[in-house]
Amino acid sequence: MKLSSLVKSILAVGTLAIGLTSPAFAQDPVTLKVAYENHPGEPLDKVMHHWADLLKDRSQGQILLELYPSSQLGAKNDVMEQAMMGMNVITLSDVAFLADYEPDLGVLFGPYLSSDPDKLFKIYESDWFKSKEEALKKKGVHLVMTNYLYGVRQLLAKKPVLTPDDLKGMKVRVPSNVMQIKTFEAMGASPTPMPLGDVYPALTQGMIDGVENPISVLYGQKLHEQAKYLSMISYITNTSVWVGGEAFFSTLDPAVVKMIHETGYEAGLYSQKVAMQEDERLIEQMKAAGVEVIYPDVAPFREKALQVYGQFPEWSPNLYETIQEQLK
Repeated sequence: MKLSSLVKSILAVGTLAIGLTSPAFAQDPVTLKVAYENHPGEPLDKVMHHWADLLKDRSQGQILLELYPSSQLGAKNDVMEQAMMGMNVITLSDVAFLADYEPDLGVLFGPYLSSDPDKLFKIYESDWFKSKEEALKKKGVHLVMTNYLYGVRQLLAKKPVLTPDDLKGMKVRVPSNVMQIKTFEAMGASPTPMPLGDVYPALTQGMIDGVENPISVLYGQKLHEQAKYLSMISYITNTSVWVGGEAFFSTLDPAVVKMIHETGYEAGLYSQKVAMQEDERLIEQMKAAGVEVIYPDVAPFREKALQVYGQFPEWSPNLYETIQEQLK
């Protein structure tokens, strides 16, 4: 998952040459706002600082990332609207959100699709995905990074969850996308969509009984202060993309766009390293804070969750089977 030293050297020399020769870099610096819901200090925030430093160095200070953590620019949907209007902003997006523009992409965020991120990222390099990327561009969506690993999504709740039966009647916060709503309905819960920034007070006030997310996010948002049972259901290995608006990116010099993409790819590799390192450490910290970690048999959860793949008539025929063949 790491670039070889040779590839890194080639990238460094190539991008430096672009920076020295392109007229785009003789103009005022390009500034890109990076908006996300995660708090400072979370793994995602660390990766974004790494990307900002990398890009500033490679461009000799001519391409700058301004970081806006903790939903400072609004919820994910708000930021996407800003991007589509041509503002210089990008945000983290799961492909489930992009299904609003290209329905077939929703399958890549389906439950228990694969536990191997390497196999999932191979799909993002496939001709099938490249065709979807071109379709998104025509609809105004620009993919900036496609190899970000957000983590494996687990369930943190106010009561133990060992089987799907334990989810009955539980209000579980999910992001506002159809795939995750349908998934938790299939597993027996009552999904409650809301922005991540609203989850802590919702748990405090009893509006919800639980929340799903990678461990780094659950811990970073301090949600374990309000819910003390962590069920390792591992229902999604969360690969993510970073997106902006084509209306803005089309105004940039191609050399600038290329450098943003290249450094974004390297930041994505760094995210994969960070995600693998953080979970074990944070689980121990959650235990120390009084959280009970539960390792249920995931087979019953998987059996119920897999029903969702038959609930999207707008998908291309045999899409799930097509993706499973690629994963092999």
